[in-house]
Amino acid sequence: MILKLLDRLEETVIATLMGAATIVIFVAVVHRYASGVSWLYDYARMFNLSWAQELCIYMFVWMAKFGAAYGVRTGIHVGVDAVINRLSTPWRNRSIVFGLLSGAVFTGIVGTLGLHFVLEMSRTEQVSADMEVPMWLVYLAIPCGSYLMCFRFLQVCWSFIRTGELPSHDHSHVEGIDVEEVVHEEEDHVDEIAHPEAHDFHLDHDGPHDFRPGSHDFRPGKER
Repeated sequence: MILKLLDRLEETVIATLMGAATIVIFVAVVHRYASGVSWLYDYARMFNLSWAQELCIYMFVWMAKFGAAYGVRTGIHVGVDAVINRLSTPWRNRSIVFGLLSGAVFTGIVGTLGLHFVLEMSRTEQVSADMEVPMWLVYLAIPCGSYLMCFRFLQVCWSFIRTGELPSHDHSHVEGIDVEEVVHEEEDHVDEIAHPEAHDFHLDHDGPHDFRPGSHDFRPGKER
């Protein structure tokens, strides 16, 4: 239950930051071009959006840190496993566990150093240039994202030890498209091209047809 809530929170944070950043960038671009139009200038200058670029940068930083943890959980990250897959099963399993634990150690160290950096910065009065928010809030993304990524490495490692399976993601899959349905449609299209005569003759439900052997003349409505 707790893991499901954490998964949902992780996905919600990423989607919210991505959507909010897109909206802010769109509004800022419209505002910039509106400021160059003479009859819109008086309205555009009423709004100060100089902070928009800075806000988007910070939102993308947070989104990237949480997105990295999401990538570990879902298997999106690209890995070079050509050599590992050629090993025997015991050595392959050991190599995978070693790699996952190494990732957990590395992200744990980065998270700890990031937390120490944030604590030191919180004692200062350093703020951002445009929004004037405390910079320690911005850099808080480092320990939060790194610790979450460390947890995901440990979660995947424990799941692999128990089940022998790793999370995988099909990069060619498009959400909302049924692969089997597409394959059937392609097969029908190929069959129609290969055998057009099988698709030329169809029944017209408006009336009987007159079909003469050896001829392709279908005349609807004619009595035999």
